[in-house]
Amino acid sequence: MITNTQRQAISNQVSKRRTIFQTSNVTIRYGDKPAIRNVCLSIPEHLITAIIGPSGCGKSTLLRAFNRMNDFIPEANMKGQILFLGTDLYVKDIDPVDVRRRIGMVFQKPNPFPKSIFRNVAWGPIVSGYPGNINERVESSLRRAALWDEVKDRLQDSATDLSGGQQQRLCIARALAMEPEVILMDEPCSALDPVSTARIEDLMFELKEKYTIIIVTHNMQQAARVSDFTAFLDSGSLVEFGQTEKVFTRPEQKRTEEYVTGRFG
Repeated sequence: MITNTQRQAISNQVSKRRTIFQTSNVTIRYGDKPAIRNVCLSIPEHLITAIIGPSGCGKSTLLRAFNRMNDFIPEANMKGQILFLGTDLYVKDIDPVDVRRRIGMVFQKPNPFPKSIFRNVAWGPIVSGYPGNINERVESSLRRAALWDEVKDRLQDSATDLSGGQQQRLCIARALAMEPEVILMDEPCSALDPVSTARIEDLMFELKEKYTIIIVTHNMQQAARVSDFTAFLDSGSLVEFGQTEKVFTRPEQKRTEEYVTGRFG
């Protein structure tokens, strides 16, 4: 597991960037079953951090903790602390709805609303009482999601008529319409073909100029391609965290080397 010396080395690597998330001894249980054990992480702003590990290791549980999505699971219980720009996300006076506005999420399978393309993107700002020009917000969000040129003449068509890759970019546009600071992505390409996957990965590179991105992926090649930092989880514990190039080519832990080289998982 990660030593204090290794944690300090990682801290030095990211010292030039503001820390957006700081977790301290985060443990999450479903009833009596621990899913995450004593995870300590410092995630830098405006970079892509990948969370990798074998199935059932707690990757998605950890990801959902960053915007309190685990609140919807009655048996989930968290101990420890998650700071977002220095603020504890789990203190009583924090509004979870505001947390999820600032920390958006894109899920494994595209989940557009059964509404028009326009309404999918406009819905969040309208419900939140956005006072500006909603047409401009929709266009801006679709442009940032690299979808505007493909749908600008069919905004009133049903979102479910789009291809899988287009639907996923629409879901990204829907998240962007809320002007978040962070985008969480839970296996966003697992249901997509290689061409659509490449479009999403290219989009991530563009988006990190303005947003912090945390992605859960089973795809080692994808993690190596898109991320700046990688966290490797195994059996709910953080085994290693560091710059992606180092984790994949010069890992500190034998367990990490075994995983990234395909010897288990």
